Amino acid sequence: MPTLRSLGLETLAFLLAATCAGCGTPETLLCDPCRRELRPSPVEVRTPRGRTVRAALTYQGVASRCIRRLKDEGETLLARPLGAALAAAVAESQRGTDAAAVPVPTSRSAFRRRGYRVPDLLIRRAGLRPLRALSAASTRRDQRGLGVDGRARNVRGSLRARLRGEGAPVILIDDVVTTGATIDEAARVLERAGFDVVAAVALAATPLHSGFPTDSSATRRK
Repeated sequence: MPTLRSLGLETLAFLLAATCAGCGTPETLLCDPCRRELRPSPVEVRTPRGRTVRAALTYQGVASRCIRRLKDEGETLLARPLGAALAAAVAESQRGTDAAAVPVPTSRSAFRRRGYRVPDLLIRRAGLRPLRALSAASTRRDQRGLGVDGRARNVRGSLRARLRGEGAPVILIDDVVTTGATIDEAARVLERAGFDVVAAVALAATPLHSGFPTDSSATRRK
């Protein structure tokens, strides 16, 4: 069984080998200036079906690099500062309700590759308990490179409900929202299962060049 001293040495060795996920500064997982860049600056975007999604961050710069490290390189310690940003957006959407947090499901292949579900992990680090009311129903193509219509066709029928809602209010939560097609499909499936989808929240939204319209009045709110 490892001693406290050996665990401390392992942690120190990890930090010495680490580089800041945001800027590459050595010997730290996330430097103070980059940590400040992860303070929530909510934006509101709309899905193809007109549903509003509140995102804590814009997927660019430090935020995008940190999210990629979490998703692609297994840097799960980054889920804590990212989860803190998500918590602020969820709190705003949850105000006045007792809605549960439902994560958009991770594909089976992504879960096998990572060993964890990114939306679920972020929800926990936001101080909430994920309600796994959805699961993947079928294999779908990689969404990268697909436009709005292609993404909508790709996700159709890809999710199924694991629970019956009986009118229970829920907030849909995803890590990154691009066109919003997955949010639309998740909301459709939940509502057919009897849930009341009162809001949709994402950690980050891709910027304007994705073709995703934004509500400019919602930018840079503290």
